[in-house]
Amino acid sequence: MTLNRRDILKAGAAAPLGGLPWRSAKAQAANTIKLGVPVDMSGMYRDVTGSVSVAAARQAVQDFGQRGFNVEIVFADHQNRPDVGVNIARQWFDRDGVDCLVDVATSSVALAANDICREKNKVHINSSAATSDLTGARCSPNMVHWTYDTWMLANSVGGATVRAGGDAWFFITADYAFGHALERDTAGFVRGAGGRVLGSVRTPFPGTSDFSSFLVQAQASRANVIGLANAGTDTINCVKQAAEFGLNRRGVRLASLLLFITEVHSLSLRTAQGLIVTESFYWDLNDRTRALTQRMRPAIGNAGFASTHAGTYAGALHYLKAVADMGVAAAKADGAAAVARMKAMPTDDDAFGRGSIRPDGRKIHPSFLFEVKKPEESRGPWDYYKLLQTTEADKAFRPLNEGGCNLVRS
Repeated sequence: MTLNRRDILKAGAAAPLGGLPWRSAKAQAANTIKLGVPVDMSGMYRDVTGSVSVAAARQAVQDFGQRGFNVEIVFADHQNRPDVGVNIARQWFDRDGVDCLVDVATSSVALAANDICREKNKVHINSSAATSDLTGARCSPNMVHWTYDTWMLANSVGGATVRAGGDAWFFITADYAFGHALERDTAGFVRGAGGRVLGSVRTPFPGTSDFSSFLVQAQASRANVIGLANAGTDTINCVKQAAEFGLNRRGVRLASLLLFITEVHSLSLRTAQGLIVTESFYWDLNDRTRALTQRMRPAIGNAGFASTHAGTYAGALHYLKAVADMGVAAAKADGAAAVARMKAMPTDDDAFGRGSIRPDGRKIHPSFLFEVKKPEESRGPWDYYKLLQTTEADKAFRPLNEGGCNLVRS
């Protein structure tokens, strides 16, 4: 689906500076940057990507302002299928003149799209795929990985849980690239902290809704922690069914390795209270995050504004700043050069504050360990988290020389 010019202008997208003469369609296209937002519009990740990610990209264009060139946005539902995602990207690049992909939900789709962006020399700014391989073995000079990754999540939740006494783990893992990477990275931190991994089971993705047999296997292992290496409705269903089984009353702790505020909302505080969550963005973290969320409200209504949406906003905004710095023609001609310019420029936005982008494409910022509030602790809508600890930016993500990225010089 494509947003027409009227829709973009209504959303506050950037328009040419006033007073410019009429130009041909070809000249207009040459002065237009096109952002493509391939997301899950209808499946299990629709709440953490979907229409709110599109709105976040539009907000980035509005906040960027008028800098002498046009910005257009297209979006599509890739259905969490790599083949569909690749076909969308190819059509956008070959026929529709898209210059940059933002968001790109689901790790399997993101890895496939990463290869296409490198082949076509376009820009890939990922905000919601989690696999740390995007800045490791599968790194690319055309890609920036924003928001979070499996190493960051494992570092925060895995280590903290073992230190709190959860030293015997069993993983319930979504059977695709994201789940595999999250289990792998978390297991490494569990063992490194002195814990044990007693077993794991992989659940079909997508399409699993009944996790009872997997939870029975986890319970039979006698683990005191069940690590949920999944996300979206898979996580919601696991948490609900574990509560029905009464696992918490039997001394078994759930470690949700990737849980978004939208999923806490779906679970309700009564069910989710006490869960430990790692995030790099929370709407109520500071004055800047609150101001950004308030600007988003007219477009998203009462929907949740998650870290993935914030990453789409911040990544798109920084890309547009790089385009303004290097010029539209140069940015359109060479995606790798545009990413190199993004890396050379410090980042600063209302979602994540000041930061930087490393040579491997990893966007660097702090991560935060939160505990989900009890119902009586919440002061109002979306007031769900209390901060437990902060991991500073230089410690939050995998060390640069440990990822195996061929862009990193030893």
